[in-house]
Amino acid sequence: MQLKVVPANDVFGALQLMVDIHDGTTAGFISGPEVNGVRPEVAGLPSEVDSQTALIVESSGSTGVPKRIELSRSALLASAKASSDRLGGHGQWLLALPVNFIAGANVLFRSVVADTQPILMNTQLPFTVEAFVRGASLMEGERRYTSLVPAQLSRLAKAAEEDAFVFSMLRKFDAILVGGQLPNLGDVLALRSRGVNVVVSYGMSETCGGCVYDGEPLEGVEVELVEGRIQISGPVLANNLGQSFLTSDLGELVNGKLEVLGRADRVIISGGLKLSLDHFEARALELPGVSALIAVALESELGQSVGVIYTGEAGVAFESLAQSISVAAKPKSVMHVDQLPSLPSGKPDLVRARELLEG
Repeated sequence: MQLKVVPANDVFGALQLMVDIHDGTTAGFISGPEVNGVRPEVAGLPSEVDSQTALIVESSGSTGVPKRIELSRSALLASAKASSDRLGGHGQWLLALPVNFIAGANVLFRSVVADTQPILMNTQLPFTVEAFVRGASLMEGERRYTSLVPAQLSRLAKAAEEDAFVFSMLRKFDAILVGGQLPNLGDVLALRSRGVNVVVSYGMSETCGGCVYDGEPLEGVEVELVEGRIQISGPVLANNLGQSFLTSDLGELVNGKLEVLGRADRVIISGGLKLSLDHFEARALELPGVSALIAVALESELGQSVGVIYTGEAGVAFESLAQSISVAAKPKSVMHVDQLPSLPSGKPDLVRARELLEG
């Protein structure tokens, strides 16, 4: 089957590609955006693929080099159906994420499955509350959905506290999926307490995106823990993974629900003590004056130490976490910035954050 390549800034072309993938007439890859009419390099892509491959997506590469993952039409359909069943039915989607990553591609594919016209934000521009609200105001579907990363949700949550119209637009959604990394629990709880249905989604490109909603696997998906790491099986898995996929994420089951603790490769050893950087981030977000942050591992005389780059008020005392978590949580370096480095997917750019701190 021919592999069709569409640049990310051709969103209408990407939507038509999803129609063709749904119909089984072609396979596709959504590349990075064209720049001044020049398409990005797509070295290594085949011109044709076998019938089991419908969509090739790249992982976001937040901790290193992105990799290409092959998804079948049946996996994409299984993911779309399971998501729709859990959320209460098909609906209209608002696109707020780049379509060359799985979350954005899912918005388009699920719109095709639902036979609804998505509202398309210009995801090649930086995300703004104003653009999101403008898009939300155009939605006329009986059921309405969107998918966000935590940084976007945080900006909307803050704006909703100050602007009644922003809040009313968030209330229009039957579900707001948030995934890609652990969200700020304070934002999630604050919005839920005011009647906004925020659904915390867990998954990755290898599982056609989110396959666990609010700790509960979607229909057909099974989650197990193997020596503390999350293992996923079911019809949503990418090609060539076998019967199950052992992720790099740590988790635990609490009252039958999955709680994601963070990535196994985001655990540092400082002075002989282990510290999860994801757990550090979650606790640091509770500190007054912190709006968003990235924690990375820095080399130190203790082996490794925490480096922090954050937005919010200047002068936050992150050293206090050394008492509430462990002495390993005392940062080696802290940098206050106006905006965190991020990848095109919207996820934090850990590599760039480390470079800035090592400066």
